[in-house]
Amino acid sequence: MTANQAHYLRNVMRARPGDAVSAFNGRDGEWEARIEALSKGVGTLSPDRQTRKQTSEPGPWLLFAPIKRGPLDFMVQKAVELGASALWPVMTERTNAGRVNMERLAANTIEAAEQCERLTLPDLRAPEKYSTVLDNWPQDRQLLVCVERGAVPAMGSVLQHQAGIAAWAILTGPEGGFSPSELDQLTRLPFVSPVSLGPRILRAETAALAALVCWQCALGDWNRPLPPRTQ
Repeated sequence: MTANQAHYLRNVMRARPGDAVSAFNGRDGEWEARIEALSKGVGTLSPDRQTRKQTSEPGPWLLFAPIKRGPLDFMVQKAVELGASALWPVMTERTNAGRVNMERLAANTIEAAEQCERLTLPDLRAPEKYSTVLDNWPQDRQLLVCVERGAVPAMGSVLQHQAGIAAWAILTGPEGGFSPSELDQLTRLPFVSPVSLGPRILRAETAALAALVCWQCALGDWNRPLPPRTQ
């Protein structure tokens, strides 16, 4: 386990050697394990039995323009809970954040996965320029671009009419929105579907999470039964 995990078990949960915990590594499912050793910044576990089999995460990629640290932390944590399969910072013309702390984002994804009992971690990708992302986009993945103004269809109606598409991604812009040139480029790409999230202007972090909720309601795993646990 990491030093942060050892600290959490020892000082927050007051766990001790011999206590049972649930553990996962993103590959082998969930396991009931026993704490073998636990000291300041160091700990080891011994797996006893598997309690859940490994599952894949069917959620969409979430591409987002980096925003301020507090809202970004919140957005990343909730995106993990809402099933995003990849998190990808995209630098747009109006992006104000000049640097993305990838170590901090990674820590947020792990903590959120532990909290919501998700057995996978989203693919955390390095920041990339907007134009580079579009130039190298996989043609079999449909990209939903959340547009705050203009005559574009509601996201729900787009998802209802394109339910046969297997791979999806969502792109949200910075606090100031996409520039006119960026929006013009998007409308000319065959894999892009501009969508609306309603009549109100949403904050960047709200838009990202609202879009994930819309996708989960229409195409996601919210209506599937909970995975069984081994007794």
